[in-house]
Amino acid sequence: MRGKKSVHEDFWALRDVSFEVPHGSTFGLIGKNGSGKSTLLKCLAKILWPEQGTIQATGKQASLLEVGSGFHPELSGRENIFLNGSILGMSRKEVARKFDDIVSFSGVGHFIDQPVKNYSSGMYVRLGFSVAISVSPDILVVDEVLAVGDATFRKRCEGKFKDMQKEGRTIILVSHSMSMVQSMCDQVAWLDGGELKQVGSAKDVISAYNSTV
Repeated sequence: MRGKKSVHEDFWALRDVSFEVPHGSTFGLIGKNGSGKSTLLKCLAKILWPEQGTIQATGKQASLLEVGSGFHPELSGRENIFLNGSILGMSRKEVARKFDDIVSFSGVGHFIDQPVKNYSSGMYVRLGFSVAISVSPDILVVDEVLAVGDATFRKRCEGKFKDMQKEGRTIILVSHSMSMVQSMCDQVAWLDGGELKQVGSAKDVISAYNSTV
């Protein structure tokens, strides 16, 4: 425009981040807002692709990264269960077989035939999470979305996480609740300004993080 040059500055959302998540473990990602946690989860979920480096995962993966991800607002809860289930790799027969369990776990009940655009954010999350775990993934990637659910649903989710841990499934989660990370995670990575500050046992990393807050 009028001969002016564009001025921009490169911003690295993540740089030199490297770690390994052991099979069957629950791995937490912590750090203040803007530290790169959600960007990293989007890379793990193959929504974003890193410009450098590689990500390797073994097994079927399901991701729940934000409220209503994979839902179409004009479709009903029922239709979105089938849509979301197919996106996550389930056949129509498989979704139909698990349908009642999905609705029951979500607690959406008689709103299941309403367009999801009329749902509250909590209902969105409950239904999305219920579909994601019904896939029985080897790896479940979860962002801070569970914070939107009420106390009853959070307890139900924690119970489901424990079941998945017993089954030897891998869970990667982002949370600002240090008590939840402490109680659930075997290992934790602490991100700050897009860089890996520390990775190790949940107790050690949380203690180091808390000392800076």
